[in-house]
Amino acid sequence: YTQNVTINNEVGLHARPATFFIQKANEFKSGIWLEKDERRVNAKSLLGVLSSDRQGTTITLLADGADEKEAVTALCELVSNNFGE
Repeated sequence: YTQNVTINNEVGLHARPATFFIQKANEFKSGIWLEKDERRVNAKSLLGVLSSDRQGTTITLLADGADEKEAVTALCELVSNNFGE
């Protein structure tokens, strides 16, 4: 399952937002990846997520597993809501 989402918060996916993102990703059993410019990183890895990018960047979330659709939907909502900030 795949969906695109744009990062809108001011700092992008840096320390605090990345932590929220990883915590949410770890609530799901599916394998989850974040992709940008043909570079794919594990969405459950702090280093991978921290390297993702800044405000205005569109990323692709991909998941494979029993709860893939729920995982991608929840993560897209988190990003769209500016990580609760």
